[in-house]
Amino acid sequence: MAYWIVKGLLTPLFRFFFRVRVEGLEHLPASGGVILAGNHLAVFDSFFLPLVLRRRITFVAKAEYFEDKKTAWFFRAVGQIPIKRGGGSASQRALESAKEVLDAGGLFGIYPEGTRSPDGRLYKGHTGVARLALQCKTPVVAVACVGTREAQPPGQAIPRLFMPITIRFSKPLDFSRSHTQAEDPLVLRSITDEIMFELRELSGQDYVNSYAKRKGTETGAEAQATKVASVIDASGSGPTQTDPALVG
Repeated sequence: MAYWIVKGLLTPLFRFFFRVRVEGLEHLPASGGVILAGNHLAVFDSFFLPLVLRRRITFVAKAEYFEDKKTAWFFRAVGQIPIKRGGGSASQRALESAKEVLDAGGLFGIYPEGTRSPDGRLYKGHTGVARLALQCKTPVVAVACVGTREAQPPGQAIPRLFMPITIRFSKPLDFSRSHTQAEDPLVLRSITDEIMFELRELSGQDYVNSYAKRKGTETGAEAQATKVASVIDASGSGPTQTDPALVG
């Protein structure tokens, strides 16, 4: 309930203060589990996505944020769920939390780059998004935010108002042909690269064939949402960015 209340309050405000344009939203399936894989240029990416969607989107955050009453309400209100506790690796617990959302027919949001772009270019994606798509047998819809970096440059807490923002959705990417190869690193890398190519086409960003290095400028909900890509990435096909502040 809180999610829809917050969405109802913020949507008209964001629509008034920004010139938001949405393209391709009709491609998003009306029901069923779907992974939304996005580029990440600014803190506000994680706010604009829920506001333009008719369906609820969920991210994964570390459990500690839900144990503090000061922050628990906010993380639940913006569609985040706590990473599962218990035995096993953080990547496995994150994967289990994400699978619950998808198996229940929900939307799960992930940033394959694993962090916000340091310079506006699109960086190499971690293979966690491919692993999740194959294990859950769900389609992936690429979603590109354009203009959010200009509206909120790195290090600037207060955004520039009345800036044009475009959010573009791809047609669903179906990887069912590879469901039996969910543990093959080469298959995971190939699928991830296909998703990143789609994001490059949607966003118009220059592509960098290396992993983005996370800077110390991410805070709160944004940092929690971005790390999910690298935490789930347990394939060994590339470096991960795990640390004590794990999120999905």
